[in-house]
Amino acid sequence: MSEHDGWNPSLAAQLGVSNPRRMTNTADREVEIVEVAPRDGLQNDPALLSTQQKVELISRCVSAGVQRIEVASFVNPKRVPQMADAEAVLEGLPASADVDASWIGLVLNARGFERAKLTQVDEINLVVMVTDTFSEKNQGMPTLAAIATVEEVVPLAQAAGIKTSVTMSASFGCPYEGEVPVGRVAEIAGRLAATGVGEIAVADTIGVAVPRDVARRMAAVKDAVDGTRLRVHVHNTRNTGYASALAAYEAGVTVLDSSLGGIGGCPFAPRATGNIATEDLVFALERSGVNTGLDLDALIAASDWLGTQLNRPTPALVSKAGPFPA
Repeated sequence: MSEHDGWNPSLAAQLGVSNPRRMTNTADREVEIVEVAPRDGLQNDPALLSTQQKVELISRCVSAGVQRIEVASFVNPKRVPQMADAEAVLEGLPASADVDASWIGLVLNARGFERAKLTQVDEINLVVMVTDTFSEKNQGMPTLAAIATVEEVVPLAQAAGIKTSVTMSASFGCPYEGEVPVGRVAEIAGRLAATGVGEIAVADTIGVAVPRDVARRMAAVKDAVDGTRLRVHVHNTRNTGYASALAAYEAGVTVLDSSLGGIGGCPFAPRATGNIATEDLVFALERSGVNTGLDLDALIAASDWLGTQLNRPTPALVSKAGPFPA
C-alpha cells in the first residue's frame, strides 16, 4: 500500500494502542459498526477540516478495526460546504481492499451517483425521508419522489458493481409532522426493499426513539422487507440513543451506525444533534458480551485526536472516563 497525504498505515503501532485485551477477532464480530464521523459527523460541524485531516480521521478509524466508513457526501457543496472535497478525500485514500475496509459515499440523486462512480467508493447510501414535509425541506421533493430516485439509482449502481444502501430518515419521529405511524415506516421500507437495494438503515434522525419503540418498529420493518439486510442509525439527542442501539441489537439488528466522539447531526432538522459515539457504543456492547471487533483504546485515542482538530472536546463520555477495567 502506498503512502497518501493524511494516511498512515502504521498508525496503530505508533500510537501504541494495539491491545489484545480490547481487540477481539474481527472475523467473529457479532455486530458490524458503520463509522459515520467523516460524513454525517462533519457535515454539520462548524469546523472545516482539511482533506488531509479527513483522510487521517478515516485512517485512525481503520486502525481501530472499523471496516465500513462513510467517507464523503456527493451533494451540492453550496448546501453542505463541509463535504465539498468528496472526490479529493477518496483520492487520498488507499484502495479499500488493501486495508480491509469499505468506503461509503452519500448520494441524493443520479447526478450525485455519477460523481461517486468516478471515485473508488465501494458503496453508495441514498436517503429517503419518511414524511413529506421533512423530505421537501431536506431534498426538495415529497417522499414518493425520493423513493423514485432510489428506484432510478439502484440499478445504475448495480450495473457499476457498487453496493447500495438507503437510509430511512425520521423513522421514529419527524421534526415537522411529529409522530410517524409505524405502518408508514413499514410501507416505505417495503417499497424500498422492492428496488433491490442491498441494505436499509432505519434512522432516528432527531433522537426520539426509546427501546420499546425500537422493538416495535423493527418488527414491523422486518415483516415488510422480506429478508433485506437492516441496520439502525440512532441519535442521542434526548439521551436515549445507546439504550435504543442496544434494543436494536436485541431485536436482531447486527449493523449499527455511530460517529467517533459523538459528533454530528442532520443540518436540516432543528436541534437534531447527537450521533451516538462509537467508543461509547463499543463499550456498551462489549460490556454486554457482544463482540464488535473494534479496539476501544484506539477509538479513544482517535476521539481525543479528533477533539484537538475540532478545537473542542467531543460529546463522547468513554473517551473522558476511560475504559473499564482500566
